[in-house]
Amino acid sequence: MTDRDAPLISSTELAAKLGLARRTISHYAKQGLITPALITPGGQYRWRYEDVVAEMRALAEKRRQEQE
Repeated sequence: MTDRDAPLISSTELAAKLGLARRTISHYAKQGLITPALITPGGQYRWRYEDVVAEMRALAEKRRQEQE
């Protein structure tokens, strides 16, 4: 399975996998910290878990470098 074949999950499912509140996921998306794979016509976010983990790791690394 390639990354693009990974299943899309809801914000609730993503939050549960990451141990965060669903509202935190929405906040991060609105701030541009993480990017949904899809936004439905109704405005709901759909995510690829691996993509979000990679974005969050990159963000954490950037913040660590800024503190040095």
